[in-house]
Amino acid sequence: MGSIGFIGAGQMASAFIRGLIHTKLFRNDQIWASDKSEEALSSYKDLKIHITTSNEQIAQRCNLLVIAVKPNIVPLALNSIKPFLSAKHLILSIAAGVTIAQIETAVPAGVRVCRVMPNTPALVGAGASAFCLGKNASKDDSTLVTSLLKSIGTAYEVEEKLLDSVTGLSGSGPAYVFTFIDALADGGVRCGIPRPIALALAAQTVYGSAKMVVDSGKHPALLKDQVTSPGGTTIAGLHALEQGAFRASVIDTVCAATNRATELSQPISKL
Repeated sequence: MGSIGFIGAGQMASAFIRGLIHTKLFRNDQIWASDKSEEALSSYKDLKIHITTSNEQIAQRCNLLVIAVKPNIVPLALNSIKPFLSAKHLILSIAAGVTIAQIETAVPAGVRVCRVMPNTPALVGAGASAFCLGKNASKDDSTLVTSLLKSIGTAYEVEEKLLDSVTGLSGSGPAYVFTFIDALADGGVRCGIPRPIALALAAQTVYGSAKMVVDSGKHPALLKDQVTSPGGTTIAGLHALEQGAFRASVIDTVCAATNRATELSQPISKL
């Protein structure tokens, strides 16, 4: 495998790079990162990868490129590397709202493009990512992208039309879960548990419950029923959740975020 280059050296790029090194998909000396900020690049010095402020150098050195800049910076980033791109390049974009068609229009014919929607748990190796491929990408590219994304969590290939929904579910989902953990802890505090203990119990409960769903493969409704005794404490709590329209609120939350993602997917500029 050749070299991989990251254009943009923020937190998500850092998660990717550390995951690639940890899983040994790439050696340190096969990884490049560019950023206009020397401060951002300084955080990579301990990893012993190649760092530069030149996007052009990245495109010349690497056939696998990850566009990890903010959406409004994508046109500038692509314009800076366009003269050096060819059909040998595979571009992965993690810029929210920038479509495959926009990128394919902005780069030379034949360049392979992949659009990825990761999420922030990738920072701890537990991300949930979805991706879609452009018209020039191959099955081998799909296999490669899956391997890359699995270095920071899980990965699923979907149609591009579903990426806004993925954004509403798993892209924004960590914020919903953090809010639930906070509320769960507040409930413990309301019932007399010291806040540090309440927060630790709440976080571990969510972590352990999610792990049971993932590891067992069982439907969460079945796991819920296994904890719910007739006339017991759990069913009383679940009844209170239903009175508060918990399920409907969560579904509405995902739909609201999805709709906003669609609004933000309108062309940010002519790439």
